[in-house]
Amino acid sequence: MSTPTEPAAFDAAQEYTGRYLVMMPPGKNSDKQVNAFQEATGLSMMRSSDFKDSVISSTDFENQPAIYLEEIGVAVVNARPQQLQALSVSADTSDEPYLVEPERVVRALSSSDYLNGFKDAVDILAQKVGQFSTDTTTSFDGIGAEAIGSTWGLQQTNVVHSNRFRVFTGKGIKVAVLDTGMDVGHPDFAGRTIVTASFIQGQPVQDGHGHGTHCIGTACGPLNPTDPARPRYGIAYEATIFAGKVLSNEGSGSDSGILAGINWALANKCEIISMSLGARASQAGFSQIFENVAADVLAKGTLIVAAAGNDSDRPSSIRPVSHPANCPSIMAVGAVDNMGKVARFSNRGIYAPYGNVDIAGPGVGVFSSTKRPELYATWNGTSMATPHVAGIAALYAQQSKRNRGFALWKKLLSTAKPLQEPTVDVGAGLVQAPLVPAFIPFPPKHVTADSSQSDHKVKESV
Repeated sequence: MSTPTEPAAFDAAQEYTGRYLVMMPPGKNSDKQVNAFQEATGLSMMRSSDFKDSVISSTDFENQPAIYLEEIGVAVVNARPQQLQALSVSADTSDEPYLVEPERVVRALSSSDYLNGFKDAVDILAQKVGQFSTDTTTSFDGIGAEAIGSTWGLQQTNVVHSNRFRVFTGKGIKVAVLDTGMDVGHPDFAGRTIVTASFIQGQPVQDGHGHGTHCIGTACGPLNPTDPARPRYGIAYEATIFAGKVLSNEGSGSDSGILAGINWALANKCEIISMSLGARASQAGFSQIFENVAADVLAKGTLIVAAAGNDSDRPSSIRPVSHPANCPSIMAVGAVDNMGKVARFSNRGIYAPYGNVDIAGPGVGVFSSTKRPELYATWNGTSMATPHVAGIAALYAQQSKRNRGFALWKKLLSTAKPLQEPTVDVGAGLVQAPLVPAFIPFPPKHVTADSSQSDHKVKESV
């Protein structure tokens, strides 16, 4: 067993909470695992199902000796290392060992040079860098997108074309965004199906930071913003939004919050989980616990995408992909600008064959929603690139029920647009939305590619 006292378990570039993550041996009865853990350590253990809707707060993790996240098979433990060493003694030699890792502090991943969302600043920036076009989107018998203009990201990722005739809209797909929450009163999301949960004690899901609302806006924002002077910025505008607050209003959190959010998203059968967060890494390797969780989740049909990180300052300093995006079974997203060039802050896949950047998304001058009173903001970061991939993944998931898990992963990579940048920086290239059939006779108002797919609705919880 790898114990938390081994120096190799720690990365000097990361911050730790003092708690530990423990992954139970796979393929065993959970009741027996919990009982064996309690007998070996002398610690009582609660289960995620003991909490309403499997929502566990940061204070719960602080106050309870151990909490077992049943959907993913990981426990968050308050204990001394000596107590956890007893797990190696209690495990049968024929069993796979327990995995034990120190819990990390994680933060929202956006470039430090935010571009604040005041209207005049946004308009000036748009004129200078060509952030969005004012060309009217082509319509067919009044059934096309009505928005005047769209962000450069939606144009260059083929989203504008993909939504023609409203064929691919994310309808029937659940997208979980684990971040700083969401401004649930934002006018652009009125009438949408939104499910919320806060994993931060004392802070409701209401976004006091703005980062989460920005990411949700890109992934699942509206076809038409309520302000007609604004461009269209959202991709999967008919997807069901699952907003999980795993980062505080200050933009920080921990591994336990992320894992609890993943556990919650799986309990709600979300097809896509988007995480624009992480912790700096400075050496080879990755969290084996996060990798085991992600691999199992992927096999069960859920794709996790995460930001590669913004620790670089090219060309003088290029840093490796952040945790947890450096896990092989989590799709790591790098950032490019509107010329297809890698963003100066975007991290690189340095420790091959693992810790790679898998794909790239628009991450410079990205216009989207944010918390009130600003309502809109233009920001930079791999955080902004990641929801582009998540939203487009929802379109492919709607296109076919076969596009789930690893099949969805392969679809995104195989359809990406190659870029004249190193693959260690942009992976397969710039993410691209699915192509619309060349001819659709008399398209219905809300046609879906899979007619058997039901319009799943979840009661809004705010």
